[in-house]
Amino acid sequence: MNLTLRLAAIALAATCAAGAANAQFQDRNFRLSSGSGKDHPTGNGIAKMASCAQAKSGGKMKITPYWDNQLGNDSTATQSVRSGTIDLVIPSTAPLVAMVPELGVLDLPFLFSNEAEADQVLDGKAGAYFSAKLPAVGLVNLAYWENGFRNATNSKRPITRIEDFSGLKMRVMQNPVYIDTFKELGANAVPMAFSEVYSALETKTVDGQENPFALIDNMKFYEVQKYLSLTKHSYAAMAMLMSKKVWDGLSPQEQDTLKACAVEGRDEQRKVSRAKNGSTLAELKSKGMQVNDIAPAEMARIRDKVKVVYEHQAGKIGNEAMGLVMGELKRIRGQ
Repeated sequence: MNLTLRLAAIALAATCAAGAANAQFQDRNFRLSSGSGKDHPTGNGIAKMASCAQAKSGGKMKITPYWDNQLGNDSTATQSVRSGTIDLVIPSTAPLVAMVPELGVLDLPFLFSNEAEADQVLDGKAGAYFSAKLPAVGLVNLAYWENGFRNATNSKRPITRIEDFSGLKMRVMQNPVYIDTFKELGANAVPMAFSEVYSALETKTVDGQENPFALIDNMKFYEVQKYLSLTKHSYAAMAMLMSKKVWDGLSPQEQDTLKACAVEGRDEQRKVSRAKNGSTLAELKSKGMQVNDIAPAEMARIRDKVKVVYEHQAGKIGNEAMGLVMGELKRIRGQ
């Protein structure tokens, strides 16, 4: 065979291989619900995931995001994903505790010391343990993303000691661990959907809330909150969830592609989120928020006060989940 024929044969084989690969994908447009805005780091992750899926599927798999709770808040959108009327949602794991109580362990106060610990727990066997429980409630977890460490804001006073929580009406997620934590701190914990928070702060229905820097900025809470206290009391994970009904209708290649691309999106989202932390905090200061650290001795008092939450919640969470996560943290910390 001369060189021209050989090259033509190679080109034909490549074309056939590409055609066979693309045949394993169908034209699909997945609707994805996000509670944050496009300019939140989650937007960077979703863009990365979407471009990855499109490239790997030869342009057949598209992901269309809907921002700012357009398709419902975390709870209602997750229910829609369970029923198959929405394909994907990326909620915090906290609202999922009602369906999978074991996930409550991730909400325990001061569980993680830093992001590296959270990554190792969530991307390891503990994260796989939680993911394995989700198909039973109609959900498939593609990867754990992050909201990050949460800090307290309010319109009344800076929080510099545990007594400053006393009497504050603090919006918390609809999650028993968060409610318990803020009650122990002396606040009046008010569970509320995230989509309602700005209005509640503006009308003084609640005095404060707690969220990572990026969401405080993205949701413009600085317009209705004066004080930001660096409590770093909890790390908030998110899960990229797909409807099991939709998932079961995909080919193995489509499933593998979505999982791989969700991981690429996760890595991008975490990278952007962490890189922006310092600049976002500076931005919040420039927009009028009064930011304060809490002295180490006072932080120790706060930590001691909420240790009882672990005891309160252990029965609901279960010994298996508690033991798994605590064991992983001991391993990671070399204890």
